[in-house]
Amino acid sequence: MQHRIRHNDRKGKTIDPHYRVAIFGSARIKKGDQEYKDVFTIAKALAESGFDVVTGGGPGLMNAANSGHKSANSATHSIGLNIKLPHEQVANQYLDIKHEFDRFSNRLDTFMSLSDAVIVAPGGIGTLLELFYAWQLVQVEHICETPIILFGPMWGPLLEWLRTEVLSRKMISESDMRVIFYINEVEKIIALIRKIHSDRSAGGHVCDNFEKYKVDFDLRDMP
Repeated sequence: MQHRIRHNDRKGKTIDPHYRVAIFGSARIKKGDQEYKDVFTIAKALAESGFDVVTGGGPGLMNAANSGHKSANSATHSIGLNIKLPHEQVANQYLDIKHEFDRFSNRLDTFMSLSDAVIVAPGGIGTLLELFYAWQLVQVEHICETPIILFGPMWGPLLEWLRTEVLSRKMISESDMRVIFYINEVEKIIALIRKIHSDRSAGGHVCDNFEKYKVDFDLRDMP
């Protein structure tokens, strides 16, 4: 799988017109769980909007995202970046494109090379790794201000801890926090991604417009 030039490259490189959304989340969440249903709905709406979805390609919320995306019967792609593990994570059956990795580092770099936006659903250590790796790349400007959307109430206490324990001690800056979107409603996530894509299509520069999106989506209210 080839890495692509990002649409929001600050160096003025060619814009890739194809829009892809990465969805990170737990492999342990089951089909009947509400989080599974929500991720399925989000991914289906993204496909209906003409966007590809990129996941880890495995079970749980990855399966929810890929199956939701495929259910729309769109011309877009359901992509899985599977990781080889000792207990052998099996790729789900809803992938149009699959690529396997031996190392998490290479896999994460590919995620961020492919993705124009990131949704972080509930998850454990692997999901936390994906969240903080993406955030780190934005912070050090290895990528531009890719939207990182935290979905679900479990993220509220983490954001509160980051503000009270890390930001307060100036280990991060307020500008680091402004690139994180915290949303608990499925419809608002879909609307935000559509809005960002619409502005990009109209010639707007996503990196310059984050405060505008914040006006409509107040993400600092903790549950």
